[in-house]
Amino acid sequence: MPSIFTKIINREIPSYKIAEDEDFYAFLDINPNAKGHTLCIPKKEVDKIMDLDEPTYLGLMAFSRKVGKAIEAAIDCKRVAMTVIGLEVPHVHVHLIPLNEMKEATFQHKVSLAPEEFSEIAEKIKSKIE
Repeated sequence: MPSIFTKIINREIPSYKIAEDEDFYAFLDINPNAKGHTLCIPKKEVDKIMDLDEPTYLGLMAFSRKVGKAIEAAIDCKRVAMTVIGLEVPHVHVHLIPLNEMKEATFQHKVSLAPEEFSEIAEKIKSKIE
């Protein structure tokens, strides 16, 4: 059965897309730790990051870096944190979280956003992708 992320890639479930190429997809987390919290995923459905083949792993890191730099340019923050935990969805995903305080990295601090805010944030980040 496809993961929720595969369904997002296949447009079966909507998302606030940030970036996409042949191998990877980035979208806003709908339960964010902070405004601009983004997930970067490989289009190939693999459960654990260490199970990715090396080209996909390195490609995911390069793609995440590009998206992270756009987040940093678009969102007022001290830095963009990167974490890979992956227990909640069995599909590799990199969290890119704009940080101003450490609590934003704990996954115990969440912010609520209206659909319009998600759309506005997504467009703002997209405009900074190089």
